[in-house]
Amino acid sequence: MSAGTGTMAACAGNAARPRIAVIGTGGTFAMHARHRFDWIEYGESGVVHPIAKLLDDLGDLGEVADAVELVPVPFRALGSTGITPADWLALARLIEDTARRDPGLAGFVITHGTATLEETAWFLDLALTLDQPIVITGAQRPANTAGSDVPANLRAALAVAQSGAARGTGVLVVMDGHIFAARDVTKAASFDLNAFEAPPFGPLGRVEASGAVIMRRLQVRGRVLPSPDLSSTDALPRVDILISYAGADRTAIDALVAAGCAGIVSAGLPPGRPANAEAQGLADAVRAGVTVVQSTRAARGMVPPQAFLRAAGVLAGGDLSPQKLRILLMLALTQTRDPVLLQQWLLAC
Repeated sequence: MSAGTGTMAACAGNAARPRIAVIGTGGTFAMHARHRFDWIEYGESGVVHPIAKLLDDLGDLGEVADAVELVPVPFRALGSTGITPADWLALARLIEDTARRDPGLAGFVITHGTATLEETAWFLDLALTLDQPIVITGAQRPANTAGSDVPANLRAALAVAQSGAARGTGVLVVMDGHIFAARDVTKAASFDLNAFEAPPFGPLGRVEASGAVIMRRLQVRGRVLPSPDLSSTDALPRVDILISYAGADRTAIDALVAAGCAGIVSAGLPPGRPANAEAQGLADAVRAGVTVVQSTRAARGMVPPQAFLRAAGVLAGGDLSPQKLRILLMLALTQTRDPVLLQQWLLAC
């Protein structure tokens, strides 16, 4: 089905089909490569298509797309390496406003660059409380290149967005036929089509070749972190990530404290400890009023509360990745700086 203006107008009277908002944010999904095997430096073309044109160009996506009416919603044309917390806030407001203005929408599909897709998904998962499914997808190869995954990923995302199984599961990521929870998913490869994984639990389900949605593991999460008031949240507190390595010292820690950061996530050496020369710097940062959370750079890491952390006033990050702990802490710090409450949220989300 083409989502062009003419086709959508012709189908506007068909009330039986659910309506899915498709929000384009740029990224590989929307970029125009210079030749059919331009799989690496396609961003050099400088061409990023708006979502309405991209949907028109893709044309027929088969029965899965024919079952819904696509409603293109423009956003900013961003490479995902350039997305910022201000963009997250604007995107969340756009989704909220779109749902408020058009309560008949059955769900949302957001197309996004893959470099920070997992971070945007987790932010939206924490920030939004909509009943409609919110599905994020992207692409590893632009639509005009050989073997592009743009059509298949969009088709799969539309299948999930119209599925009853997607309700109540939080924001979902759909890539390469797999359905992931925003909390768990991460990009694990640079160029592979199956670049996304969810260690250690795996995907929630998959989209079959037929377009059927199979959910093998349901995630129904209670809301622990209070939802932010997006209408009055102009900016998020600055939270930075520091990665530990052999010989790391406190230089970067002191620089971040001097720069006025509100929080630091320490991506420590497995199983979740800073290098020896970092430890005092983190404890001093806590005394300076900075919230410090101990994480680990291990892919399947877990940092529980421990005596050495409590002694330094450092919070335990649980099993969230450093980049997702950062987002959780940014939102949490808009609500409180109480370390007891923050620790509860960090381990419960």
